[in-house]
Amino acid sequence: MTETKTVPGTKVPEYQHRTVLLDEAVDALNLLGERADGTYIDGTFGRGGHSRLILSRLGAQGRLIAFDKDPQAIATAQAVIDPRFTIVHDSFATMTDALAARGIGQVDGILLDLGISSPQVDDATRGFSFRQDGPLDMRMDTTRGMSAAEWLATAAEQQLEKVIRDYGEERFAFQIAKAIVARRAIQPISTTRELAAVVAGAVKTREKGKDPATRTFQAIRIFINQELEDLEAGLNAAYAMLAPGARMSVISFHSLEDRMVKQFLASKAKVAQPDRRLPIRAADLPQPQMKLIAKIKPSDAEVDVNPRARSAVLRVAERLGGAQ
Repeated sequence: MTETKTVPGTKVPEYQHRTVLLDEAVDALNLLGERADGTYIDGTFGRGGHSRLILSRLGAQGRLIAFDKDPQAIATAQAVIDPRFTIVHDSFATMTDALAARGIGQVDGILLDLGISSPQVDDATRGFSFRQDGPLDMRMDTTRGMSAAEWLATAAEQQLEKVIRDYGEERFAFQIAKAIVARRAIQPISTTRELAAVVAGAVKTREKGKDPATRTFQAIRIFINQELEDLEAGLNAAYAMLAPGARMSVISFHSLEDRMVKQFLASKAKVAQPDRRLPIRAADLPQPQMKLIAKIKPSDAEVDVNPRARSAVLRVAERLGGAQ
């Protein structure tokens, strides 16, 4: 998930917020003709890049409901003065209940921009990055839940290993978990650089140019924020809320997310083939519920301006008619 649009080839300081695949993701929603007066969801407001572009294309009767866990994102969203816009301080996984409370049962498009934003990474006080020292927090919503430091202080070694292995795809998960337990027995791990140092001491080899702590930090962040659980719930909620002809536009940034999105959309675009020996009329054959529209990656020009866009993948699918 990632706002500052840039002219291709123009470098921007790393602390600025750049919306990845901005035009592509919003174009994919197909806000044309009567559809401009529909109801849309931006599942991760961030600093508002996608939301502002959607609002610029909405008609007078259109409506945009945005979600975000981050209190700083909510503060930014509250500065958007537009009667067509609503911000909800919660995960997009709660969209079914949030929209039902507003009398909305179906929507005309949903955009989900997953992962973390540049301001979250670049703010040392948030604890997402090992590149600068700060408190080991890692919560997207700092108003609730357990921080990474609190979890590391209490989690069993087996749970540490499982989280680091499963969510970080880290082959040295056993060694890292063991090192964390040994270190916390002497002194709590309370800052990002302390954790990075523990990981570096346990990981003896790593891909060239990649910090040993990268996968562990990703794993802990995903676990603390329940990102994959939210994604699974959000995809199911989004599918159920899409009106026929409405589109889902999803940007992912790592293989675990993209695999979930790809498999979910594929499952809705395929149907089980019946036994050909059975006497079934063509009209009674099962029909796909979604149509796969596109898979888009950032251009070389965008990656040159914003290296964090390198791993992004945008997948787009359209809801077909028929029963949900």
